[in-house]
Amino acid sequence: MTARCYREAAYEAARRALAEDLAGYGDITGAAFAGPGAARVVAREAGTLSGAAALEATAALVDPRLGVEQAIADGQAFAAGVTLATLRGPLAAILAAERTGLNFLCRLSGVATLTARYVAEAAGTDARIAATRKTTPGLRALEKQAVVHGGGTPHRFGLFDAAMVKDNHIAAAGGVRPAVDLVRAGVARLHALEVEVDTLDQLDEALEAGASIVLLDNMDTPTVRAAVERVAGRALVEVSGGVRLERVRELAATGVDVISVGALTTRAPWIDLSLDLEH
Repeated sequence: MTARCYREAAYEAARRALAEDLAGYGDITGAAFAGPGAARVVAREAGTLSGAAALEATAALVDPRLGVEQAIADGQAFAAGVTLATLRGPLAAILAAERTGLNFLCRLSGVATLTARYVAEAAGTDARIAATRKTTPGLRALEKQAVVHGGGTPHRFGLFDAAMVKDNHIAAAGGVRPAVDLVRAGVARLHALEVEVDTLDQLDEALEAGASIVLLDNMDTPTVRAAVERVAGRALVEVSGGVRLERVRELAATGVDVISVGALTTRAPWIDLSLDLEH
């Protein structure tokens, strides 16, 4: 994703979030507080930052006079007690932007922080940690970028940018080969085709059908190791399904190329951050 696309996605997400919070009426409490103000976004626990663009978009949409000075860039680790950003401008605008801006930072930093933990477990191997399409509706671009900020890879963004034959495609077509043939017939230019397999027999079918990537779904570690040996470099090997943090090291050691983890976005805790006014 380009920097421009990311910022556009952040702006649109902030616009929708502020519409929920302000609903055209504004902050009826904060509007009573006049004059200039300043506030710091402070970390109450350690983590990896993501969401700076969404915070900046939130501030700009609330009031163009509200400026954000980032002390920590997206992708950087931070300790508890560190100031991540400072907001300066109309006090009423700071109060109106507070919760929406923090929501983005807490959520997205949680995704980046959890991703960084997974990436650390795979360190020293060739395995990459990847996101899945299990994202919050409407926030995919930001959550995928948060995975990148944590050191992971976003994988395919949606159904439109890569062909992947999954279990229901195989069931609908009556087998791996028929499903692959149907997809190939329907796509004029198919540079890569990924096939999800549940068994070693399906893996053999996928390789015979010319899959360039195979996804080993919910296999135990010995079976994953056997699958990697059977592929023998003929395709990229991805593993997915129930990938817990404590299992990453052993999976990475089998020689797989990609470990895709839905938990990066579905199980990430919010990082505890606060906005403290300066007096």
